[in-house]
Amino acid sequence: MQHGPAVRRRKLGAELRALRAGVGLTSGEAARLVGWHQSKVSRIETGISGVKPADVERLLDAYAVTEPELRELLVGLAGSEGNGRHHWWHAYRGVLPPTYRDFISLESQASGMRTLETSVVPGLLQTPEYAREVTRVAVGGLEDGKLDALVEVRLARQVVLRSHPPLELTAVLDEAVLRREVGGPEVMARQLVRLREAAALPQVRLQVLPFAAGAHIGVTGPFVIFSFPNTTDLDVVVLDHLTSSLYLERKEDLQAYTEAFNALQFHALSPEDSLDYIAGIGDGA
Repeated sequence: MQHGPAVRRRKLGAELRALRAGVGLTSGEAARLVGWHQSKVSRIETGISGVKPADVERLLDAYAVTEPELRELLVGLAGSEGNGRHHWWHAYRGVLPPTYRDFISLESQASGMRTLETSVVPGLLQTPEYAREVTRVAVGGLEDGKLDALVEVRLARQVVLRSHPPLELTAVLDEAVLRREVGGPEVMARQLVRLREAAALPQVRLQVLPFAAGAHIGVTGPFVIFSFPNTTDLDVVVLDHLTSSLYLERKEDLQAYTEAFNALQFHALSPEDSLDYIAGIGDGA
């Protein structure tokens, strides 16, 4: 169990170690190829030390990694500017806690996101009015300027659904998410319309877990599973808490949460029935 920056270093290091082993190099041989001491390669591979984007590029060149998406992903994990999906949030560093910045960074680089929500609409699907009310309540006592900035960030994150390629979002929403009135009836009405519009996008799969489904494995709380292109070794589970986020990277944890999410999808309404269900709630059914 790690906090965000640590898990990113560990996962990047593990992938670089696998690539090195794949071309039959020892850490000492790799170090000599790039002109470093062997201990630097070891510290990078174990996640003890951070690594500059340029150093990742040198290692990838040494390992003859030419696949553009994999190179971009690994360099991105080290902090490179990458494509238009990356690092726009630097302008908000003054108002974003480090754990939130790291979550946004993972979200911007992931190819897929599976999320269970039990209380609020996922941030990627929120309307401006809904996002403002949720942020105001979640982070009380903020000055209007900081509140505005956090709402801007929440909305700016949604660019991942419109990028090329877009993030593939699969969301299971407990019925409580749809029934909880956030910001008043008009705000909720527009939010439910937004959910239906988003569910029509090919990159979004939305399922509702109705109250009639009874108790389910998700009652312990919401979670997010990020998946990355080309390798499952970088996949990570994120659990949000009031003041921090926890990142689970062990294969056993990933398997457990993946199985839990699959079970939730099985018990939830189909995407088509979920759209009808949301429409019914919006119509006062």
